[in-house]
Amino acid sequence: MSPEALIELALKAGAQEAEVYQVQSQSHPISFQSNRLKQVESAESEGTALRLWHNGSPGVAVAYGEFDPKLLVEKAISLSQLNPPEEIEITTNRQENHNQVDQVEFNIQTLLEQGQRSIELILEHYPDVICSANLEWEKEKTRLVNSRGLDCQYSDSSFSYMLGAEWIRSDDFLGIYDGESSHEQIDTQPIVSNILQYLAWANHNVPAPIGKMPIIFTPNASTILWGTVVGALNAKYVVEKSSPWSNHLLEQVVSKKLRLWQDPTLKQCWCPFDDEGMPTQIVEFISQGVLQNFYSDLKRAKQLNIVASGNGFRASLGSYPTPDLVNLLVEGGYNNLEQIIGKLDRAILVEQILGQEPDISGDFSLNIDLGYYIEQGKIKGRIKDTMLAGNVYTALKEVIELGNDNRWIGSCYSPSLVVDSLSVIG
Repeated sequence: MSPEALIELALKAGAQEAEVYQVQSQSHPISFQSNRLKQVESAESEGTALRLWHNGSPGVAVAYGEFDPKLLVEKAISLSQLNPPEEIEITTNRQENHNQVDQVEFNIQTLLEQGQRSIELILEHYPDVICSANLEWEKEKTRLVNSRGLDCQYSDSSFSYMLGAEWIRSDDFLGIYDGESSHEQIDTQPIVSNILQYLAWANHNVPAPIGKMPIIFTPNASTILWGTVVGALNAKYVVEKSSPWSNHLLEQVVSKKLRLWQDPTLKQCWCPFDDEGMPTQIVEFISQGVLQNFYSDLKRAKQLNIVASGNGFRASLGSYPTPDLVNLLVEGGYNNLEQIIGKLDRAILVEQILGQEPDISGDFSLNIDLGYYIEQGKIKGRIKDTMLAGNVYTALKEVIELGNDNRWIGSCYSPSLVVDSLSVIG
């Protein structure tokens, strides 16, 4: 059944408004384990979510593949009876079709060759290492239609690549993992080079220093900081007053060296509209350390009396839209990682962290899974059994340098950064 017909059926059943959200996806995951090809798969799925308001209360019902439309409407109405009435916030009367965007087509042979060659390059230098790799191409089509004349759709394709190297030496286990996702073909060479560099630095272990000292977070490790920032910028937490930045708009909240923004127009993370049908947009969050904006969906924008930023997204088909970022970009600096290391007399470089990311309070005490000791501007070796403790918001006020090595880690485009002082615990 078409989305328009499903909406008409819901309105006839007594719904005041209705919305249909459809996602069709096709994926081809490839996996390598223990240095060999393990599996090549293919999967397709199609899901439909009906959201309606009955007697002012919202209800969401989900179906996959072929479904009984009458049963789906009845389920959504039944679920609405469990929710309190709310003001209906949906986008009105707009049509957009972004299905003609240039896309990179899937080539299974290319992915197989990339995975195999990456492993071969690692083994050429470290034959005792056990490698794994996961590569995937996915194509997805999204359509959103509602009873107020909205009809938006777009399709895109994406690639993801993850490479792991595990090195066992007697009772010493070292695991290094790196990867990237993109809407374009991925160049695997920089990821291989990163892993080879980290393996070289880990040729021998050194005692971990104790006390406060500068910490370099590589782009991969910096996500423990940006994850908390994403929460602090979320209009949902601002409304709930749980964000420590709720009452600090247009005030300096982090180091003046930091600029953070969202740009959904980039090919890397392109997204023309959110899951409420609002156009996504470039949003400046922090400029020279000063908080400029929060990101919001329709509901929280109205509660805060601000303009919705096109950031209402569903965590899953059966979820209600809540604020979420399309991506987060962090402006980089001028020096590469080697130059940054060369400036530091005594410091720690962190690449991988073990443990859960800090919550919105920002407090953390985390194990360093992969880290290195720097002395007199040089890497001395890998450190083990070491922890970092501190607070994200305090650390971001003490950022003293940013690298020029920005890269995508998930939906965050971050450089390496140096925090002037954090507690290192053995």
